[in-house]
Amino acid sequence: MARHALASVDSTNAYASSLAPGLTGPAWVIAGEQTAGRGRRGRGWSSPRGNFYGSLVMQPDGAPDRAALRSFIAALALHQTCVALTGLPQSFTLKWPNDVLLNGGKLAGILLESAGQGGRIGHLVIGIGVNLIAAPTVDQVEPGAVPPVSLLGETGLRVTPEMFLDHLAPAFAGWEAEFVAHGFAPIRSAWLAQAARLGETIRARTGTQERHGIFETIDDTGALVLNMNGMREAIPAAEVFF
Repeated sequence: MARHALASVDSTNAYASSLAPGLTGPAWVIAGEQTAGRGRRGRGWSSPRGNFYGSLVMQPDGAPDRAALRSFIAALALHQTCVALTGLPQSFTLKWPNDVLLNGGKLAGILLESAGQGGRIGHLVIGIGVNLIAAPTVDQVEPGAVPPVSLLGETGLRVTPEMFLDHLAPAFAGWEAEFVAHGFAPIRSAWLAQAARLGETIRARTGTQERHGIFETIDDTGALVLNMNGMREAIPAAEVFF
């Protein structure tokens, strides 16, 4: 699989997207630093040197809602990579919809961006940021959000971005092959096995509305299923707070 390693870039997602017209297959982009990194909902992403900033660009078959399920593939690949590097399977969990937690703190985030027309995906970019050596301070994140942590700070393990990608790329390829061959069901089961706060009461915020309920499962579209006093509701997009 093609790999593009850059010293500095505005955004690995933006650079990966620019490669899409000339793609003959999936390609990874990693950068030593980002000058305009971004997270979900247009937020900035702190990008000090030494952390992992990577994007995978691909041209998947299928509709946009199927392409969006690859956020769960990315999460599983990240979990697999972190466990392989640290040997600490109990320390890592997956927070819906697209974060990886280490000892309960936010270690990594995933951002999917796509382009296409007529209900078809032209290309998909999966952006991944991992706090390998440094994490934002609490005052840099939204009030109530999971506090950020770093791999180095929590485990004492120093991993380079290149070493991380050496594990992440094949892990993603393996889960992608499972998804193509067998659909979302095995991905869903594997994700739920690592889910943070499953069976516990959480808060899901959509715009100005906030729901409180028991995190029961995710459905076959990847939506969060909350049980609110016996009433089950599937929530396709929200921000989750513990």
